[in-house]
Amino acid sequence: MPRRAVALALAMLIAQSGCAAAGGYRTLTLAHPPRAGEAVYLEVRLGALAGGQEIEVLGEDGRSLGVISPHAIRAGRDAGTYTVPLPAEAIRGTRVRIRLVTTPAGGTARDANADEVLELRVTGDDGKN
Repeated sequence: MPRRAVALALAMLIAQSGCAAAGGYRTLTLAHPPRAGEAVYLEVRLGALAGGQEIEVLGEDGRSLGVISPHAIRAGRDAGTYTVPLPAEAIRGTRVRIRLVTTPAGGTARDANADEVLELRVTGDDGKN
């Protein structure tokens, strides 16, 4: 796929998911500020990853919010969708700033790219189910 098409696809994905990226950080917007007792989750849809590759979710302050470690995924297949609970202190009003970092086997830590992270979404659960 040409670079322009990849860049356009990433821009459309960001616009659709309510997410903006700047300096490795992505800002996601919740529909409303979390209500009392409401849990907030980050849903991460991953593309194909190398064996042993993990995605770490970092908060705005650089603190780890969780690690996604897919295993037993067939080579070349998307790794699936994973849910990471977000602590209340990671949420500012209706916004969450996160950074997704990966360390490929034998490589150096770097920001996850658009082929690795296909979609991001924040969801809430008020516990009334």
